[in-house]
Amino acid sequence: MREQVDAFDWNTTPLGPRATWPSELEIVVRQILDSSFPKAIVWGSGFTTIYNDAFVPILGEKHVALGRSFAEIWSESWSEIGPIAGRAYAGEPTYIEDFPLVINRTGQDEQAWFTFCYSPLRLADGSIRGMMDTVIETTDTVRAQASLALVNEELGHRLKNTLALVQAIASQTLRGAAEPSAIENFNHRLSALGHAHDILLQQDWASASLREIIDHSLEPHDPGSQIIRKGPNLAIGSRAAVALSLMLHELATNAAKYGALSVADGCVRLSWTIDGDHLDLRWHESDGPPVTAPTAKGFGSRLIAMGLGRSSEVELRYEATGFKLDMRTPIAKLAS
Repeated sequence: MREQVDAFDWNTTPLGPRATWPSELEIVVRQILDSSFPKAIVWGSGFTTIYNDAFVPILGEKHVALGRSFAEIWSESWSEIGPIAGRAYAGEPTYIEDFPLVINRTGQDEQAWFTFCYSPLRLADGSIRGMMDTVIETTDTVRAQASLALVNEELGHRLKNTLALVQAIASQTLRGAAEPSAIENFNHRLSALGHAHDILLQQDWASASLREIIDHSLEPHDPGSQIIRKGPNLAIGSRAAVALSLMLHELATNAAKYGALSVADGCVRLSWTIDGDHLDLRWHESDGPPVTAPTAKGFGSRLIAMGLGRSSEVELRYEATGFKLDMRTPIAKLAS
């Protein structure tokens, strides 16, 4: 493009002979031609266009655009980008991510997306003479994200159907062979597992928000806003998210049956802090009925005692003032 710009007959454009160009235009032209990032200069009332090599793929078959009007080059989408260019000429820069445009650069219309900035170009006296278009095409990224969202949605439906099937099989299998409360507990645990998976699906299974996991896990158990939550947000991995969701479900269920959530004036203070490379989490109940340590450990008790895995240190205290849990887990282990 440097060779083409140098060889171009600028007398055929509103810019006129290159020898008469203002120094500000010459400087910015050299800058974009030295850049490996897609850039185009739009200059004057005629929107005369100069662009660099990195801008060529965006133009496609429009590559004969040197010296032409930016409005003419993108005539099929000028109704959308023209007002943005007008704001740049008025001194207002605009930055937009993943902006959708229907363009024609191969002989047929296509949907594309761009992240770009239109910024004013000024002369030394401060007057605006043009704008710079700094842009990258994000079409492939946007389409990939849309496809992933569709896959995640389908995965979510299938997971919910699988959990519903497991629930139905368990109910039929255990009917008459187990206490109704056992079946109810099993169904509630499946629901807690489903809540955790819903959050992970929204995050593409990569990680989840600690705050979001806590809020979603406790919301069904706290209609009276008796659980006070306080602590910093933190991204945790899928395994830790599921373990935390199940643990909080058991804690809240026990509190609703025997502890602070079983009375109107009861209170649970759930707090968590980061201490160096560890996460300290505390579940402290107060103003509830007297509690005593269970005589036998069921599945729920063992699930609570496990914390977030083998690396967790969990202390359970059945005090006169209420049940208390203190857990300490290495932050590095929360990433999995």
